[in-house]
Amino acid sequence: MRSLLFAAFSLLFLVWSNDLIAQGCAMCKATVQSGQEQSGVFGGEQAVGEGLNAGILFLMTVPYVLLFLFLRKRIVGFLKEFASAKG
Repeated sequence: MRSLLFAAFSLLFLVWSNDLIAQGCAMCKATVQSGQEQSGVFGGEQAVGEGLNAGILFLMTVPYVLLFLFLRKRIVGFLKEFASAKG
């Protein structure tokens, strides 16, 4: 039963269209599509997709940095306890 369920989900993901599961705002999609017509922006120095990718990476890292700053005492305490544990 489990293998049948796995096969069904695998088939579903293979057939699913990228447009249906694309996660992004309409403005980002329009920017990327219009940027493909042009070779670059700001005098051709940077492609539109590279700028969007840099922005996405920045937005992804901020929550993790904030979590680390808020929980650093617990993290350091856990690592010290883990290092001193025997067994």
